[in-house]
Amino acid sequence: MQIDIITGFPKILQAPLDESIIKMGRRKQAVKINIHDLRDFTTDKHRTIDDYPYGGGPGMVLKIEPFYKVLQQVFTEHDVRKAHIVMPSPRGRKFEQSVATELSLKEHLVFLCGHYKGIDERIHEFYRIDEISLGDYVISSGEIATLVIIDAIVRLLPGVIKDINSAWTDSFSDELLLDVPYYTRPEEFMGKRVPDVLLSGNHQKIAEWRQKMREKITKRRRPDLYEKYLETIK
Repeated sequence: MQIDIITGFPKILQAPLDESIIKMGRRKQAVKINIHDLRDFTTDKHRTIDDYPYGGGPGMVLKIEPFYKVLQQVFTEHDVRKAHIVMPSPRGRKFEQSVATELSLKEHLVFLCGHYKGIDERIHEFYRIDEISLGDYVISSGEIATLVIIDAIVRLLPGVIKDINSAWTDSFSDELLLDVPYYTRPEEFMGKRVPDVLLSGNHQKIAEWRQKMREKITKRRRPDLYEKYLETIK
């Protein structure tokens, strides 16, 4: 997979993209990630990437010219028809595990990182952009949201995680039930023991216990998901 990130604040991205699962994905060549600094595509001596909004009001707006220039350069090297452009935005569709899976199947992802009040709206007149929201709240930059989305995607790419079943059995992997509790050594810690069924070696009973725990935890913590689950098993 090819990922290009367009940002005015590349330092926010650099360290996280070179750690943990994303670092592993890059090392195994499952994903190639390029960061493009908007300020390298400005023409004034101050390398300005933002300006005041037309119509007045508080805040600043990211200028369209640097974004357009970066995209033009990216698409001289890559086929725009194979690219999927993503913009983290509060007005976008909700980011869920199913969306991470969908994006993990793309050949080329391009992320536009907003900041301040966002990006000049006219960027949508030049490119088809998939706006994605992490939830009903606002954070300071699109870079942080982009990191979350990329992390969720990269861990699903073939060869990144040693046992891909680990990813496919996470919470929301079936879009309904939460994941089970997990335990490791020691078997007993300060009087608290690992559930006996997990030490039994009986895989059928372990599977049954885990299914019951998924249902129990989802019912208690996410009753909205549990109600949807009940509808599917009627």
